[in-house]
Amino acid sequence: MKNDQYIVAIETSCDETAVAIVKNERELVTNIVASQIESHKRFGGVVPEIASRHHIEQITLTLEEAFTEAGLTLEDMDAIAVTEGPGLVGALLIGVNAAKSLAFAKQKPLVGVHHIAGHIYANRLEKEFEFPLLALVVSGGHTELILMREHGSFEVIGETRDDAAGEAYDKVARTLKLPYPGGPYIDQLAAKGEESIDFPRAWLEKGSYDFSFSGLKSAVINRLHNAKQKGEELKPEDIAASFQASVIDVLSTKAYQAAQDYNVKQVIVAGGVAANKGLRAALQEKFKDAGAELLIPPLHLCTDNAAMIAAAGAVAFNQGHRAGWDLNANPGLDLENYGDRKLMSYKEDLS
Repeated sequence: MKNDQYIVAIETSCDETAVAIVKNERELVTNIVASQIESHKRFGGVVPEIASRHHIEQITLTLEEAFTEAGLTLEDMDAIAVTEGPGLVGALLIGVNAAKSLAFAKQKPLVGVHHIAGHIYANRLEKEFEFPLLALVVSGGHTELILMREHGSFEVIGETRDDAAGEAYDKVARTLKLPYPGGPYIDQLAAKGEESIDFPRAWLEKGSYDFSFSGLKSAVINRLHNAKQKGEELKPEDIAASFQASVIDVLSTKAYQAAQDYNVKQVIVAGGVAANKGLRAALQEKFKDAGAELLIPPLHLCTDNAAMIAAAGAVAFNQGHRAGWDLNANPGLDLENYGDRKLMSYKEDLS
């Protein structure tokens, strides 16, 4: 008699082809990621058409590797989870169609997962959630503060009004002529530099949990251009350190304030920028006496992966959420609506 539950998940929202298997919601069995960074590096960013072609080439191989490493088969799976959005529509379609094909072939339940919900649930592979909790999501396309009062419920209390933190990092990195992806290189440079330039912090109106990094990005680029015109030499290390200090100050201060205002038990950091060493250190210092437990996932669970999709998908599956054969890529999938839809599905199944 089978007692354990296995969920296999597929993630193809951007430039990683990933497959993972999670056991009993929180135990990671295998997590395979085929990265495309080298292919996109010469273009300075992700080229959607190239990303889609790579996904087509890698999806079957990645699935085979995941099942081989786990010593399991598709028949052993209780459900198939897949990222349905947000992301690049062409890239998402590869994963969605692969998941639908597998589910149809073996008549397995299919679960659509929101990419950001996945980033949040990556933390649950390390530690059980305690509600209410606050998630600080920082990635290339998202900077948000999300309040969770229960599993599957997502309330966005703060979001970026222009550039996400990751976007600002990449644009500043390009101006400094650093390789793609720029975030890790900025982080490395910042560790060697001094905060010698007073770049702006966008606090916005009083009490706002929203973010804005467009002005900071422009201030950095303008400072570099003005220095070049004057023949003034600026140290890239100091530019990086000063820029990063501004980003981290705003992120950590707003997250801390929201955590206090909502009296949360845990603060979760999620998304690719959660791998930033400067941000991790600043948040650990900020929250050491905050009364809320700080959870930051290990580096391999910060960037895009399928383990996070499996973790979120397992919860959704056990809440009764199922996708139909009409599941489609949804590049603009809204997190709050996704959560409402999932909880509604759960309540309908119970009635």
